[in-house]
Amino acid sequence: MKTVTVNIVTPDGPVYDSEVTMVIAKTTSGEIGVLPGHIPMVAPLAIGAVKLKKEDGSTELAAVGGGFIEVRPEKISILAPSAEVASTIDLARAKAAVTRAEERLQKKQDNIDFKRADLSLKRALNRINVHEGNI
Repeated sequence: MKTVTVNIVTPDGPVYDSEVTMVIAKTTSGEIGVLPGHIPMVAPLAIGAVKLKKEDGSTELAAVGGGFIEVRPEKISILAPSAEVASTIDLARAKAAVTRAEERLQKKQDNIDFKRADLSLKRALNRINVHEGNI
């Protein structure tokens, strides 16, 4: 079975680097599935899960907080402001972030703080869902 190298990178450094048979990611215009040999493309990512299908049939998950996916026939790069592989997500920290974001949303602050709290809530819920495999 053909594979493609996938790298997930954040400003803090690499998060994931492996060979996979398929990548499924949530872009701002919908979900995409990418196989080895795909034509080159770049797409903006939404906050969501990235499914990484391995050659042995297993699937790994990563939570990304937006960014971009760059597809080349031999390599897929995901550049994200934040990303975590499911096995490294701190569930207690993610649940605390949900609580903080919900409290901020209830305070009816100015528009900028509301948007920041809303994005924070979406990222935290995404991390919880990826950790628990609920995607």
